[in-house]
Amino acid sequence: MSRLKGKIAVVTGGNSGIGLAIARRFAAEGAQVFITARRRDALDAAAREIGANVTAIAADLTRLEDIDRIAGAVRADAGRVDVVVSNAGITEQVKLPDITPDHYARTFDLNCRAPCSWCRRCCR
Repeated sequence: MSRLKGKIAVVTGGNSGIGLAIARRFAAEGAQVFITARRRDALDAAAREIGANVTAIAADLTRLEDIDRIAGAVRADAGRVDVVVSNAGITEQVKLPDITPDHYARTFDLNCRAPCSWCRRCCR
């Protein structure tokens, strides 16, 4: 399979679950894939599992400096970004009266602000 041959893809949250499955498929289809996650050990294990055509970049997407670092690393290595999969996210089961400002900020930062910031930087 080579439908994505020559394409550059970045998958956030690419170390497990849906993100890992997407990264695995993109690599199998011929894309050069960059995966990101916070935990280096899980990220490296995912990269080994995917095999060829994958680069792992540890980062915390709630930190703008990490987003800039990822975008810079991808551009330095591949020159561009063709496909962005903003898969990283969190869910926490909390009853409405128990939601704190910290809980809201954590969830909003990763699930809303990070994908917007990340996509914006990929389009530059």
